[in-house]
Amino acid sequence: MPIVRSSLTGKTAVSDTPMLTPEQVVEQLRLLRQQIPEFVQLPNNREMKQLRRTASLNVAFAHEAINAVGASDIVQNVIGNTPDELHQAEDEVGRWTAVESELRSMLRGVAAANVVRRHRLNHAVLQAFNVSKQLVRQEEHANLLPHVESMSRIRKFGRRRVKTAEATAEQPQPQPPKLP
Repeated sequence: MPIVRSSLTGKTAVSDTPMLTPEQVVEQLRLLRQQIPEFVQLPNNREMKQLRRTASLNVAFAHEAINAVGASDIVQNVIGNTPDELHQAEDEVGRWTAVESELRSMLRGVAAANVVRRHRLNHAVLQAFNVSKQLVRQEEHANLLPHVESMSRIRKFGRRRVKTAEATAEQPQPQPPKLP
């Protein structure tokens, strides 16, 4: 049985389910993508908006239109579909909507797991920085000084300055040039 480390607690547990590496997940997703009927990436937002406009018709409207197809051979011949074919297509849309929901849930879970992983890593990194800052005060740990200096410089450079309302109010406003 594989041993699994919990992302939140860092504790280990035994699992019957083998864990996949990120590369294995990507490989599985690519294989899965090849097996999804009508899988497509639309190239631009304009095309997507046009498709969504028609795709988002009222469900009751769609049912009435399917009923009209069943009530008239002429309508059925013009659109080229039987009511049974339209009902099957409607059922298929519902089933693929469930897949879409599961994939969204999966994406949210993977994104949350990555946030937890980044937090765990960066927490350890900050601890290493803080411990190193304390240790460089002692002569026997002078070898850490270049690392601490570098981390301090990078950290200071990477910080964003957020202007508060107080700070912007204190700054003198530029005066328009005086005309002679």
